Amino acid sequence: MTLPELTERVPLTRPDGRLDRRAVGWARGPLVDTDGVARDGRRYLGRNKRWEYWGVVTPTHLLAVTVSSIDYAAVHEVWVLDRATEEMFGASATVVPARGVTLPGTLGAGPVRARAKGLDVAIDEVPGGTRLRARTADASFDVVAELPAGHERLAVVVPWSDTRFQYTVKDVARPARGTVTTAGVAHELAAGESWAVLDHGRGRWPYDVRWNWGAGSGRSGGHVVGLQVGGRWTVGTGSTENAVVVDGRLTYLPDELTWTYDLAAPRRPWRVTGGGLDATFTPFYDKRSRTDLGVVASATHQSFGHWSGSFAPPGGGDRVELAGMVGWAEEVHNRW
Repeated sequence: MTLPELTERVPLTRPDGRLDRRAVGWARGPLVDTDGVARDGRRYLGRNKRWEYWGVVTPTHLLAVTVSSIDYAAVHEVWVLDRATEEMFGASATVVPARGVTLPGTLGAGPVRARAKGLDVAIDEVPGGTRLRARTADASFDVVAELPAGHERLAVVVPWSDTRFQYTVKDVARPARGTVTTAGVAHELAAGESWAVLDHGRGRWPYDVRWNWGAGSGRSGGHVVGLQVGGRWTVGTGSTENAVVVDGRLTYLPDELTWTYDLAAPRRPWRVTGGGLDATFTPFYDKRSRTDLGVVASATHQSFGHWSGSFAPPGGGDRVELAGMVGWAEEVHNRW
């Protein structure tokens, strides 16, 4: 069955908290109302997961900020990497039970806030984009992820069942401007060479899950190109989170892609192929994190690097070359 394209607003959940099947589809923007995930959360305690993740790549630094509530805990991170020295800055915090966190029910409907020991985060919609502010003891940044007119964002509902489902918005190739400060030294983001990517999530998840995610942004062949690819977690649901965005126009890829990589060799290239996409990801930095609290555990392997290759639109059209694109590819295993 072909996943339908959504063109009108629709709620993610019914009044009883179960999945509203009218929301199952993909869209070119955030059309799904997800207020019910938090409102009806007590019925599904422990399964509700809400987060905002922003990653920013610049010629000199990599930035990332996570604000999340996974029901029984709030999990946050501010991370900055100096690409020249590979020196890391920032802080992470796990707050049990979840407190000191503000997340709007639906994307863009209000401010995002996180305050915990060692970090402070504020994310706000502003004229022309989204403002990302974060501060730790040794780093801070103030960045605007610009939202150009007509820019399209991949929004997908992934249905495991009527009680387990996820709404994700993956927004790639957002031009970024602002400053990042490390060790007391401020650095201006390079105009035209700095890009922001959003991973917005609201849903009710299975306890044990694995996923792949990759994203890249940059200028290639005279175009602004954004790559969004995923895998594992969508298999069998009829949904995928795969798309290529060229000059703000999104092409959705409904097929599951083939991922080939070796975590034992972190600098070896990854391959992602299928649906007209032939992409190679060559890492230049490897970031690993692991949490094991017994029943709750998480292992993340995230590599940063360059994307290359090509995309041939399945329905015809000009072949898109992938070159000069910076981003990441990851494998995650969560028991949560």
